[in-house]
Amino acid sequence: MLALATSMLGACSQTPVAGPQSWDITSGTGQANPQNPGYALVRLNSHVIQVLAANTPKIAGAFTDKRAAEHIRFGVGDIVGITIFEAGSGGLFIPADSAQRTGNFVALPNQAVDTAGNISVPYAGTIRARGRTALELQQAIVDGLKDKALKPQAVVSLIDQRSTSYNVLGEVKSAGRFPALASGERVIDALSRAGGLSGTGNESWIVFEREGHRSVIPFGALVDVPSNNVYVRPNDTIYVFREPQTFMVFGAAGRQGQIPFEAWRVSLSEAIGKANGLSDISADPAAVFVYRGETRRTAELIGIDVTQFEGPVIPIVYNLDLRDPAGFFFASNFQMRSKDVLYVSNAQAVEVGKFLNYVRLAVATASDPLVSAATIKTLNNNNNNGGGTVVSIPPAIQIGR
Repeated sequence: MLALATSMLGACSQTPVAGPQSWDITSGTGQANPQNPGYALVRLNSHVIQVLAANTPKIAGAFTDKRAAEHIRFGVGDIVGITIFEAGSGGLFIPADSAQRTGNFVALPNQAVDTAGNISVPYAGTIRARGRTALELQQAIVDGLKDKALKPQAVVSLIDQRSTSYNVLGEVKSAGRFPALASGERVIDALSRAGGLSGTGNESWIVFEREGHRSVIPFGALVDVPSNNVYVRPNDTIYVFREPQTFMVFGAAGRQGQIPFEAWRVSLSEAIGKANGLSDISADPAAVFVYRGETRRTAELIGIDVTQFEGPVIPIVYNLDLRDPAGFFFASNFQMRSKDVLYVSNAQAVEVGKFLNYVRLAVATASDPLVSAATIKTLNNNNNNGGGTVVSIPPAIQIGR
């Protein structure tokens, strides 16, 4: 009987369950060190919703220079075309016997800007091209020829733009390197030049990189939030990859397992709906939890003491109380993220019912030998009185002898 009592006391921790109880999460008693359970518990309220909304993944704000390229400047490797004009024949470039010429100009052979950033112009010598616009380079050539040619003028054109280009890579139809346009292009324009996405928009992610800084957003955030559609500048890199967004559901929900977003964003209320809601016979509506890792900065803004945690990602368990009518508003404004874990704990009454069933089963199991022995004695007494066969009691279940 002592063993039975001991097993009954431990029944609460041994009854079948899909995950931790709500009191284990809220108190941290499921951990070896309740004072430092290894996660931060955050109850959803209007302040938390506002902080999370302001710190969603985005391009806007991640880069200080939002302007388009004001001028296309020459760089190493660019192919430059130069045409020089003189006021009349008999000058430096136009001979006196030029009656059959179509004009008083000469086109120099195309040349690349060398590794030192220079080009070479006859009679003007070496002229720096890197970092200059076409107008600035034209003036530099005229300045080099003005004392030698007859009222010289120059026209400079960019034949092959190599140094001021950007890259579009990954899941696009025509990946490659594209010359930046002086008129200005935004990220969506750049994707259009690359032929557009090769996959569906709700499964596509955009990596935007500039000067060592990187930002990653879903493609939907690029379309729906205009501030994310920033201007592309020379040497930027846009990488598109495809990764379906999913979240996991466990516990007392109508559906468990991995569930796809099937959209570029899903709120917590929509996620619960995709999981067929809460189980009305087992779920505790006050014990809806979302497991997620947040950056240290976001955790600080929420009000978490991040000194208790190491590393750049803070493990957080968000608690939604749907017994509170305002909880449905919080759920509608809380945006799920890919790989979030949604867990719904059982109601306490369900666990009490499991415990009572466990006790009933244990008591019934312990009393079975007694009932069997009494039944056999009754049969033997009846048989002895009537002359019937005596039923023997196995030694393993003989009671009181």
